[in-house]
Amino acid sequence: MPSDQLLATVSALKNGLTSLPLGSAMDNTETWQQQFLQSSEPGLQDIAREIGNLQSLLTSGALSANAIGNSLTMLGNQTSQISAGAAADLKKPLFELADLLRRHGSELLAHADKKKKK
Repeated sequence: MPSDQLLATVSALKNGLTSLPLGSAMDNTETWQQQFLQSSEPGLQDIAREIGNLQSLLTSGALSANAIGNSLTMLGNQTSQISAGAAADLKKPLFELADLLRRHGSELLAHADKKKKK
């Protein structure tokens, strides 16, 4: 997994979900998905499948904060699991990516929950 791409993804997510143009987000997720699908590691293939799910949610036309939040949280959890066995130079950015994905996922879920209660 290219560390430049990993650092660019972490940097983009630090700016918040809405700062990412949808086209850029889709290109980024597509690149990751293709790399992970070609991997022989089941954990990476699981992430690729969840990325595919996220892409479907983002392009469905009816964005669901709840569904997208759950997908981001799942990706964060999966990334955290993968980071444990990653090369030393990738561990820190992978942990950071996992935390960012879970944080953004939690924020979307909290937002969806607030909307339900109104």
